[in-house]
Order: sequence, then structure tokens, then C-alpha cells
Amino acid sequence: QVQLVESGGGLVQAGGPLRLSCAASGRVFSSYAMGWFRQAPAKEREFVAAISGNGGRTTYADSVKGRFTISRDNAKNTVYLQMNSLKPEDSAVYYCATGVDYIGDRYLRNYYYWGQGTQVTVSS
Repeated sequence: QVQLVESGGGLVQAGGPLRLSCAASGRVFSSYAMGWFRQAPAKEREFVAAISGNGGRTTYADSVKGRFTISRDNAKNTVYLQMNSLKPEDSAVYYCATGVDYIGDRYLRNYYYWGQGTQVTVSS
């Protein structure tokens, strides 16, 4: 059974950095893409970033490109989301997710396993 556990959320001032982590278990981590999504109150869950199984390919939402970096450490079964230059509109619950694909994409429907989420709040 695949399990995903996010950590690293919290309260940060606008312009500041924050790093999220997601520890995975239950299958061969390096064989599958990982993604980060977020959901703000009264909004739909949206794609943030994705990374391929070996970390060689990454994809970002336009709203975070140049500010956020997704990475993974396959030896530690962990995926990270480094968030810099945070804005109040980045406030949301952040989820990591994975599916059965190796490359990864931005489509929520392709992600079958989800973590419980971690809250990120950016104050202005």
C-alpha cells in the first residue's frame, strides 16, 4: 500500500522561503513520477509541479515557475518542493501525489495516491 506523508508547512512572510517534504513508502519509489498539488479554500485542487522517476524531467505550473523547485532523493524515498519568493496567493494546503506513470504530468486524474496535505500560509 502506497503511503505519502507531507511535512514542512507553516506560516511564512511574503517573500520568504519554505521547503516541503513528502516521504513515500509501499513500492519502488524511483519507478514513479511524483507531483505536488495545492488547494486553497473554496478553490479546486491545482497542479504545482511534477518530477519524473529519475528526476531528469520536471514540469511546473506557470504561476510558480521560476520560484518553486521540485526535486527528489530516491535513496531517501522523498520528494521536495522548495518554495521561494512566496506570495499570499500561494497560501493553500499542499499535497504530494503519485500514480502509475514514470514521466509525470499536470493532470490530477493521473494521480491515484495522495498524502494528507500540509498547510502553507503566507502573510503579507
